[in-house]
Amino acid sequence: MTSAVAKTNLLGLTKPKLEAFFESIGEKKFRATQVMKWIHHFGVDNFQDMTNLGKSLREKLAKLAEIRGPEVVSQQFSEDGTRKWIVKVASGSCVETVFIPESGRGTLCVSSQAGCSLDCSFCSTGKQGFNSDLTAAEIIGQVWIAAKSFNSIPHKENRAITNVVMMGMGEPLLNFDNVVDAMNLMMEDFGYGISKRRVTLSTSGVVPALKKLADVTDVSLALSLHAPNNELRNELVPLNRKYPLEVLLPTCMEYMSRLSDKRRITIEYTLIKGVNDQPEHAKQLVELLRNIPCKINLIPFNPFDLSDYQRPSNNAIRAFQQKLLDAGYNTTVRRTRGDDIDAACGQLAGQVNDKTRRSERYRDKLLNVKQLASEQVRPL
Repeated sequence: MTSAVAKTNLLGLTKPKLEAFFESIGEKKFRATQVMKWIHHFGVDNFQDMTNLGKSLREKLAKLAEIRGPEVVSQQFSEDGTRKWIVKVASGSCVETVFIPESGRGTLCVSSQAGCSLDCSFCSTGKQGFNSDLTAAEIIGQVWIAAKSFNSIPHKENRAITNVVMMGMGEPLLNFDNVVDAMNLMMEDFGYGISKRRVTLSTSGVVPALKKLADVTDVSLALSLHAPNNELRNELVPLNRKYPLEVLLPTCMEYMSRLSDKRRITIEYTLIKGVNDQPEHAKQLVELLRNIPCKINLIPFNPFDLSDYQRPSNNAIRAFQQKLLDAGYNTTVRRTRGDDIDAACGQLAGQVNDKTRRSERYRDKLLNVKQLASEQVRPL
């Protein structure tokens, strides 16, 4: 008994790859743009609804291909307009996607991996361990699902999703090829037509991948910095031990220099009470970034159950921001959005079938700490 041939999922195919697919089945390349518009402009997943394709082609596609996004497990809408989707991917894990409405724009935060292998100390995703890379279809599928939820046809001027940030679960540069394909679909006219200035990849600093990024795309760049010196960053972002600041920052500047227009890198800095929020840290940050055209996004830490870190006071946040403003840096404080649905920055956890057992170790460690604390306060 012969097994059925797996169908090709067209959702994650870039225009060149979709053209190659059509040629491989004996069809003209122009069919790619027709099908891309049906998929990404109109959210269609049934070939029979593609009315400008002949009946024989529609039947051929139904036998050989499919349009399949990740399964939506749940969706939650916050009181402030934030939306969060939990979607199941092929590995069986669930990842999270968040839409953040702001004045004049709507930003979609997209995941690239089920979990994350980097284990930054302040990040809820890292505490969940790592399971798998997402396919290009699973990455662009998050945009597809969100756009359909708004009944938003991407080529309309008043579309809901104007910006996409690769800042969800995972380190995008550790899933390089799939992330690049998905981002190129976001910017493709027959895809979502989002400006390259409005598609942003955020990285903790995977230097080898960053060095080759400009060869294949020209999206905007955000750096998850979070510390103004190597000693502290080694603690907060363990990847820094492999690619320290004196290696990472020049690599970021090299990428920015290869873009055709003048753009500034976004520096992401999570403020943690008593850890990296002191006046001396602000002073060090000013010196570190002195020759780097950038804008700084301060992110007050959002607590979660596997971390002992705390959010700084509003006064401490404002004081840190003011020192950067006084030094001439465009510095904003990210508003906490979607906190009532656990959609705030750093809170994305999903449901990861952890291959590393990291989440189990963290929970055991937290349980031991709590037991020790209870024993110390137990009355005699």
